[in-house]
Amino acid sequence: MPDPRVASVLEAFADAARALGATAVWVGGSWATGDHVAGVSDLDLVVLVPSVDVGAVDDLHRHLDAGPARGLDLGCAWVEAGTLGDPDRRHVTWSHGRPCERRLSSLTRLELAAHGLVLAGRSPADVLPAPTPGDVRRAVRADLDGYWRWALRRPWYWLAPDFADLSLLTMARARRGLTEDLLVTKAAALAHVDAGPRLRRQLAARRAGERCRSPRSRTAWAAWRDAVRTVG
Repeated sequence: MPDPRVASVLEAFADAARALGATAVWVGGSWATGDHVAGVSDLDLVVLVPSVDVGAVDDLHRHLDAGPARGLDLGCAWVEAGTLGDPDRRHVTWSHGRPCERRLSSLTRLELAAHGLVLAGRSPADVLPAPTPGDVRRAVRADLDGYWRWALRRPWYWLAPDFADLSLLTMARARRGLTEDLLVTKAAALAHVDAGPRLRRQLAARRAGERCRSPRSRTAWAAWRDAVRTVG
């Protein structure tokens, strides 16, 4: 059953985004696929606007993070509608409590087109190109060759337990995407995590919201090696 607190925050966010001129507000990620876990999953949103008021966006997110959305890790890409078709364009993005600029990746676009939820305005399936055979495979390869190849040169990242868990799940999803051209949820990817049975059980428990710790260094090493093998 969807978390009523999250649903309330998303409704309030959509209202605030419309007040800033939003023509569409979409939710992707685990909330859209139905495997969101309170206290574990983050919230991934995309807003289309005619133009971005950076100061107003910053004020909105700081207000939400300090109040109703505290602890929900609400992130959002604010996309000027006229630039949506440019895959290299960097957009104002709120991520992990701070502003930055990021591209709206091909993988994110495919996921939104496949199962993005509409909070306001048009559906992403009506705005984004329909997926064609091979799109998932190409998008996954680009994600691996981009961020994840960059991250592999910083192996200390994997010492953060949350990052190690994210890596294991991302690599499991990536392998399915590369071999089967499929978008796979984190919940479905759990069975394909390349780790020992004990670590897989612990990861599954954490994804279910249970408190369960894994040996930090051993988990980091296992997850980093898995990423090295998958990224290639």
